[in-house]
Amino acid sequence: MSKESNKISHVAHNYAPLNEGRSPLARGDGVWVWDKEGNKFLDFLSGYSANNFGHRHPAIIEAAKTQLDTLTLTARAFDQDQLEPYAADLAELTGKDKILPMNTGAEAVETAIKLSRKWGYEVKGIPENQANIIVMNENFHGRTTTIVSYSTDPSAKNGFGPYTPGFRNVPYGDIEALKNAVDENTAAILVEPIQGEAGVIVPPEGYLRDIRELCTKENVLFIADEIQSGFGRTGRIFAVEHEGVEPDIYILGKALGGGVMPVSAVAANRDIMDVIKPGEHGSTFGGNPVACAVGRAAINLIKDPVLLENVREQGEYMHGRLRKLIGLGVTAVRGRGLWAGIDIDPKLMDGHDAAERLYDKGVLAKDTHGSTIRFSPPLIIEREQVDEGIDKLAEVLNEARK
Repeated sequence: MSKESNKISHVAHNYAPLNEGRSPLARGDGVWVWDKEGNKFLDFLSGYSANNFGHRHPAIIEAAKTQLDTLTLTARAFDQDQLEPYAADLAELTGKDKILPMNTGAEAVETAIKLSRKWGYEVKGIPENQANIIVMNENFHGRTTTIVSYSTDPSAKNGFGPYTPGFRNVPYGDIEALKNAVDENTAAILVEPIQGEAGVIVPPEGYLRDIRELCTKENVLFIADEIQSGFGRTGRIFAVEHEGVEPDIYILGKALGGGVMPVSAVAANRDIMDVIKPGEHGSTFGGNPVACAVGRAAINLIKDPVLLENVREQGEYMHGRLRKLIGLGVTAVRGRGLWAGIDIDPKLMDGHDAAERLYDKGVLAKDTHGSTIRFSPPLIIEREQVDEGIDKLAEVLNEARK
């Protein structure tokens, strides 16, 4: 796939695309995308789970088009007819009373932080400005200044201080460290049920149940960041369901926008959500009519048991095939459902090199943390497409071993 001639770019260099200098991607349909030259790619990244339903799913596109023909934005100074139905649908899906709509995932995380602090002061009785929130090492919740304050990733954090106080980091998966970090001023524990950016790290069995028990005992809010792990990625609507627990607050995003636009939300019961009063938090575009229409379509899709069964079936098959590559250039495979972290033998190549070689073979994947690549194909993927993606990975490994 040819590289384009060097051009001056007007785009800030905060990303380094795998196809930088090559023909850019220009069209998508289902599990496939094409560049401007017509080269075809199998999408095994799904926009970090934003494209869970594939590119341009007909139901998502129809919902967006229909709403674009009527009303797009009023600002939240006025009620509009899509907001309450959207909130009701999402409340039913999460089992919560109230929904606070936002746009990006990072905005939703910031919302959950504000909400839990306010709850800590007004309901739990934490002294003013003394609330702490416990977070995990190797977390990824976004890149705003508050969020990077508790990141342990130097590339996200270094050079952006001074940092927001009020957070305590503990090792992911270590319940004893978590128990030791909780005190009378702890308002919440913020956790990814599976750590995506860290390399698709699945916590030890029972970890989420232990967090739920600890939060209930200590009167601390359990916040589950399901932005990447939710909406069917793991074979359940939410990843916490694998341990049969319910958080106090859900943070949702990515797939909620159907791969069409940024849509995010925080879900909680009214005893928590009602601490936020008018004027204390909001967003011009949060809960706009188009976002609500798209979100409702996405919610409707994820409730389809056939789709979730496909995730479980194809995910089990995908992991089985990936495990067969251990010792053939792969050192470990982790994950759940259609989500895998694949550790490449660093003696062969690093993760970035592996992702670039996959791109050359027509497969979109992304590296993280040095030697790891991530597979997260659309939930609509079929068996032969799973085989095609893994066959290409096997080819990359075979060529590197020669």
